[in-house]
Amino acid sequence: MIEQIVAAVENKSPEGIAAAVSRLIRTGGIASGDRLPTVRDLASGLGVSPATVSNAWQALAGVGLITSRGRAGSFVLQASTRWMPTHFAELAGSHVQSRLDLSTGTPDPELLPDLAAAFQHLPTRADTTSYLTVRVLPELERLLRASWPYSPESLTITDGALDAISRSLEVVIRYGDRVVIEEPGFPPFLDLLEHLGAERVAVPIDRHGMLPGPFAAALRSNPAAIILQPRAQNPTGATMTEERARELVGLLRSHSHLTDPVIIEDDHSGEISGAPATSLGTWLPHRTLHVRSYAKSHGPDLRIGALAGPAALIDRIVARRMLGPGWTSRMLQVILYELLTARESVTQVSAARRTYQLRQIELGTALARHGVELDTADGINLWLPVADEKAAIVSLAASGIRVAAGTPFLANSFTEQAGLAAGQHVRVTAGLVRDEFDDVATHLASATRA
Repeated sequence: MIEQIVAAVENKSPEGIAAAVSRLIRTGGIASGDRLPTVRDLASGLGVSPATVSNAWQALAGVGLITSRGRAGSFVLQASTRWMPTHFAELAGSHVQSRLDLSTGTPDPELLPDLAAAFQHLPTRADTTSYLTVRVLPELERLLRASWPYSPESLTITDGALDAISRSLEVVIRYGDRVVIEEPGFPPFLDLLEHLGAERVAVPIDRHGMLPGPFAAALRSNPAAIILQPRAQNPTGATMTEERARELVGLLRSHSHLTDPVIIEDDHSGEISGAPATSLGTWLPHRTLHVRSYAKSHGPDLRIGALAGPAALIDRIVARRMLGPGWTSRMLQVILYELLTARESVTQVSAARRTYQLRQIELGTALARHGVELDTADGINLWLPVADEKAAIVSLAASGIRVAAGTPFLANSFTEQAGLAAGQHVRVTAGLVRDEFDDVATHLASATRA
């Protein structure tokens, strides 16, 4: 194995050694569970000091690729996420502690609203008079309809955004159907489509959403559905403008003789987005399913979201859920209603929205001082271009910072087309950077060149 590693190392710095070993592990050249050479043996083979190899080993341990077992040596870690779908598992990565974990894509716990007041309005018993009673609290439905970007025919409550999208795809597509997705996009969407046997048609995006040219080409493949994120797109933070939305609608109408796909919109960060709500449902309500989640704004563990669209599709989704979970707990619906109406929680979410915007600006400004110019992202994530994804991850791990690899977000690799998917990237959860923006930016900028 020493000869294999020596042949793979192009740069004999700790970062270069770690990057070479990382590539060997991820490509299968070194298998999970394999024992690595000792620090002294590899140092001798490379002609470097043992401290150099030791630092490389520490960086690899920091990103969860290897572990030390004392005198027994260092070993490649076995995968610990086999219960997860493929792309979800790649996104999850390892759970090794770091001083600053910017890999999660989750909101800052300190910015979530206090639930105490909402709990005071819960019923004292978790009972219901019938399994066939109304699925949505009437007062919650009225509130949601008033804030929807268009007037939907029907609305229901689901167990979060991914539940809504999964249910939508199950009633819309069949095995072998084509589905248009964003590139880059959210990894669980790739898992869902693989599970359903659908063929994905990836369309690159820029900071305003799907690019019209590739989108038109995708429509010519006769897709059954389109999945897009209109605001705070994960991973890029892009937001679809009304002008871009009109362009896409125009293309959909001009291709209606070929295809009539159902549009599924995932507005997962609406309450903390700095952009107004834009939906293709404004022009195409008869075939748009719009999803709104409250995980980023009110807490992932609430597991609640809303889904609205044409009654013909919503009714099928509601009927299918009756043979599974039945409905989303009305107790959770009460909590959501209280959080969306109580002055204190509304104020807290508004403050969180402003805080995330300021953090994006602060980090972007600090990166610019280090020569990395980026458009200000919406929401909590930042899509950072790098020279080498794995080297960047290892470099940041050596400084105690974790980020998410960009590869799991890609269905294809658009190296020749314009758009945010071109080249290699890492996803940074900028919303979790509370201070020390210049210090974090220093390490991020250095990683872009690693």
